[in-house]
Amino acid sequence: MTGTVLWEPPADVRETTRIGAYLRWLERERGLVFADYAALWQWSVTDLPGFWQSIWDYFEVISHSPASAVLPDATMPGATWFPGATVNYAEHVLRMPGIGDDDPVVIAYSQSRESITLTARQLREQVRSVRAGLKARGVGHGDRVAAYAPNIPETYVLMLATTSLGAIFSSCAPEFGTRSVVDRWSQIEPKVLVAVDGYRYGDKPISRSTEVAAIVEAIPSIEHVVTIGYLDASAGDWQSLAGDDPMGFEAVPFDHPLYVLYSSGTTGLPKPIVHGHGGILLEHLKILALHHDLGPSDRFFWFTTTGWMMWNFLVSGPAVGASIVLFDGNPAFPDMSALWDLVDEAGITYFGTSAPFLMACRKAGLTPDKPGLKAVGSTGAPLPAEGFDWVYQAVGTRLQLQSLSGGTDVCTGFVGASPLHPVIEGVIACRVLGAKVEAYDPAGQPVIGELGELVITAPMPSMPVSFWNDPDGKRYREAYFDVYPGVWRHGDWITIGRDGTCVITGRSDATLNRGGVRLGTAEFYSVVESLPEIADSVVVHLEQDDNPNGELLLFVVLAEGLELDDALIRKIRDELRSALSPRHIPDEIHQVRAVPRTLSAKKLEVPVKRILTGTPVESAAAKGALANPESLVAFEELARERAADPA
Repeated sequence: MTGTVLWEPPADVRETTRIGAYLRWLERERGLVFADYAALWQWSVTDLPGFWQSIWDYFEVISHSPASAVLPDATMPGATWFPGATVNYAEHVLRMPGIGDDDPVVIAYSQSRESITLTARQLREQVRSVRAGLKARGVGHGDRVAAYAPNIPETYVLMLATTSLGAIFSSCAPEFGTRSVVDRWSQIEPKVLVAVDGYRYGDKPISRSTEVAAIVEAIPSIEHVVTIGYLDASAGDWQSLAGDDPMGFEAVPFDHPLYVLYSSGTTGLPKPIVHGHGGILLEHLKILALHHDLGPSDRFFWFTTTGWMMWNFLVSGPAVGASIVLFDGNPAFPDMSALWDLVDEAGITYFGTSAPFLMACRKAGLTPDKPGLKAVGSTGAPLPAEGFDWVYQAVGTRLQLQSLSGGTDVCTGFVGASPLHPVIEGVIACRVLGAKVEAYDPAGQPVIGELGELVITAPMPSMPVSFWNDPDGKRYREAYFDVYPGVWRHGDWITIGRDGTCVITGRSDATLNRGGVRLGTAEFYSVVESLPEIADSVVVHLEQDDNPNGELLLFVVLAEGLELDDALIRKIRDELRSALSPRHIPDEIHQVRAVPRTLSAKKLEVPVKRILTGTPVESAAAKGALANPESLVAFEELARERAADPA
């Protein structure tokens, strides 16, 4: 695949980056020499024991008992990593290599209160104290601790304290409604709940006391409730979660549960995805240091809530010596510059966000101009070429734009970037080390340069340990291994170029199949949403028995004050025809007030498709998992109209 090169690595990249230092270490300690990234990647996915042992050794992982092997059985599902080894994730985060005791390690900004900075010494002390408070409440090995709290230092301290005990952490962002929280936590039965009294979103105060009471009422396993006075500083008893016990780290097996993350839960109960201490530790050490080039001179920011896996990704930063910057609030308040202003205020060197946020900044005409940034990270959706262009035109020309894609299922990226790669407009630079990503055609054969199913054909340590309460592994197998036995099917369309670059073109379960030609949704959105009249859009394809092309329906949210008329419909169709192909022209275009999105801002093509084909709204989507459940009404009404008038 080719495209405009927007940035190239400097000539001394191998001397100045962490991946360069790792390559020198491999040559010195292992006698391994790799001419380029492609050769390094090939080794990392074919010699899995050699590669992952090198990550273990290079980052000096602390093991309280030795492993008997690295990977005695690579069969998926069920691959076992480092049997016999005992580790603790929190011990490695709080090691904070290269950060002095009095150096800032957590810098937190909020629209609910003044900013907070914690030094390394203060973070360790707060974790020690909260750990003692949890122990006093009977929390120990295997117990669950739940946080109904935003991206603030208390949530981070609680996670580290919980996991240091060998207990298991789970968080829901406080914008989640009662039903969404109960659907998640009733499955894991937490012993302790720590919750905020409320929060401020922009200038709007939002109380959560009613929701907290309802959650406690609905989950009888909760024995202790601790409240963080976040909306009202005088309201909470967070300070009571304290004690004098010394700090310690429970040595747990490599695959001992660390935390439970959840699928979006838009259709049925969210899947409780159990991640292990060792797998997350190794994966995050690898990707944060070698791919994102984070270390002691960095301040690492990613805009996220505690309901998205990017929070778990962000807060591993200190394990590689990076300070982290937290933000809680409305990213568009008082305007779209709010997050960019933090770059200067907090000294951010790596600014992570979502592709929709970057595109919204572009649409708003922002020019934040941040020459001090060394990198911008983008995930959550494919970033179109014009998003790449905007970053280099409006943010900085010397930074590296790192587009990545992965998932909650592995709490990392499968495909992403590295300091060794150029930035090419509209494409993801590479498959990440240790991730054997391939594209499968309909016959289950790997293809290059063609659209295919994104699959992982060799195990990764951060693949889930299990799903909670799935003793025979049935739900786990159905989620990833039901289509290609022994091969992980992720559910995305990907095209892998001969040069190793990757393009993700949307969810494979939201396929647009026009006359046997599969079309990705991402390219639709790139074209449609580039029009100044269009604020947002969603496209679905409905199969029809009597029509091989089926029916393609496009729904658009228009800029304020506009109405969809014949002229705009023609403009949209002409743009799709000229930019893509005649196959991409929708059969119908409808105006809606909002596109349904999950709480982590992902578009919901599949529930829309289900509603339009007659599935009742309550069965098509779990409203509590949506940021805007009222958006479903328009699709329900259209389905009713179409059923009444099939012509």
